[in-house]
Amino acid sequence: MIKRFIVIVAVFFTVVATAQENVSSPYSYYGIGLNTFKGTVENRSMGGLSMFSDSIHLNLRNPAGYGRLRRTTYALGGSHERLTLNSASAEDNAKVSSLDYLGIGIPVGGNLGFGFGVLPYSSVGYQILDIRDDVASRLEGRGGMNKVFLSTGYQIIPSLSIGVDANYNFGNLQNQRTLIREQVQLGSRDVSRSDLKGFSYNFGVDFQQKLKNGLNLHAAATYAPTTTIDAENSRQLATIAFSPNGERVVEERDVNVNDSELTLPAKYTIGLGLGSANKWFFGGEYVSTDDNSFLSVSGIGGADTNFADAAQYKFGGYFIPQYNSITNYFNRIVYRAGFRYEETGLSINNQDINEFGITFGVGLPVGPGFSNINLGFEYGQRGTTDSGLIQEDFFRLSVGLSLTEARRWFERRKFN
Repeated sequence: MIKRFIVIVAVFFTVVATAQENVSSPYSYYGIGLNTFKGTVENRSMGGLSMFSDSIHLNLRNPAGYGRLRRTTYALGGSHERLTLNSASAEDNAKVSSLDYLGIGIPVGGNLGFGFGVLPYSSVGYQILDIRDDVASRLEGRGGMNKVFLSTGYQIIPSLSIGVDANYNFGNLQNQRTLIREQVQLGSRDVSRSDLKGFSYNFGVDFQQKLKNGLNLHAAATYAPTTTIDAENSRQLATIAFSPNGERVVEERDVNVNDSELTLPAKYTIGLGLGSANKWFFGGEYVSTDDNSFLSVSGIGGADTNFADAAQYKFGGYFIPQYNSITNYFNRIVYRAGFRYEETGLSINNQDINEFGITFGVGLPVGPGFSNINLGFEYGQRGTTDSGLIQEDFFRLSVGLSLTEARRWFERRKFN
């Protein structure tokens, strides 16, 4: 067990060092980037539902789920995304691969569990060429913010669990703007960087009640209060010359920029569902996020950019033909599907930037225990071609591992 734990910690810190820039979208230009999905492939395949918790899978979005965990479970997932970007006059393509999460859940006793891991919070990744009159602007950005979490969940009674996440948020945002004017020999470059760090918290509750006819009622809620984190800002200005070999810095100077605080908005989630244990489940979820005005950190935006409250609407579920079948493997596969719609809260040129996704996936049993490989597929759309904006059509393939040990770590052994 000790050797396994050391390996997990080593992989954990490797992921912490590399878990950034997992998006390619011009809309990540605004604020601190696009909010990333903070859950497992199982969650994503059901329209992003976070309300379902059981005894053998990690729920990275609701810490109350750790109170129901009965086996030590590891979760690891990544994705590959292909995008088609359309404007009123042009089309382009992009692709990006990323490692999306790493987590471990450990039950302690009968009603207590805890977990830790790393997740991305937001991501920045874009390259934009804007030509207006006699001025060409090249905008580039990368980075994002990640969170390391430590979670605890406790099952108060069989039907009710509560939990809390303590998150350490960290990362950096790097934005570069290069300006070139017609018939002007030299250009200018402006590079800004914000290093972010600070703590945030998330509270959760999970309620499951058996009904008549073998049905189970599921209800869950989470709440993340408003919190602030530190932003250490720096800026560098340069005069550059162009040659066949690329750019050459003629003059460069650092600009003093005051450090600031970034406010992470309050967020709450409420969900309700119905199902039959080890057979099927269907639920819906509503997520509300307060006005996420991040312009004060990177200074990116403009007079035609506004932020407002954001909202998400999610529906999804799963179906298992026969979870304990020993003669037909396909009967033990978990089939998942869902739909989501998101009002991002970002408005550009008086156009709201909204997003939707259609998801489906499968959970493939591996070995004699409860471990499985999860595959998820999503087709979605973000933005619009109206008012000179860009519409993104994306297809995402996600792969996740959920590995469950046959025995608990903290369990007293008995010998006859």
